[in-house]
Amino acid sequence: MYNITFNFEQKGLEPIIISKVEGNQSILEVALKNDIDLHHNCGGVCACSTCHLYVEKGGHLIEELTDKEEDFIDRAINPKLSSRLGCQCSLIGIGGDIEVTLPDQSQFLGE
Repeated sequence: MYNITFNFEQKGLEPIIISKVEGNQSILEVALKNDIDLHHNCGGVCACSTCHLYVEKGGHLIEELTDKEEDFIDRAINPKLSSRLGCQCSLIGIGGDIEVTLPDQSQFLGE
């Protein structure tokens, strides 16, 4: 089981901790199942950069960065070394603590 902390750059939003998260899903899927607004214009198939996030802790508990994902991260707003795409952050292993920060989602139009 995983515990995932979602932090937000958007003003006025407090961190959300989701406990007892099962594996075999992506961070995007966890966010959506828990009513956390994480845009995903391509439907979560690694064809855009709108589900961009920063992995602050627990990077070893998610799938490794691929070349395709890295290409889309380069197109994201304010990419950092910790940047990932939520749709590509599949939970692996037996569980642990993961902490991510979501960029301000109000900068995107539509979904």
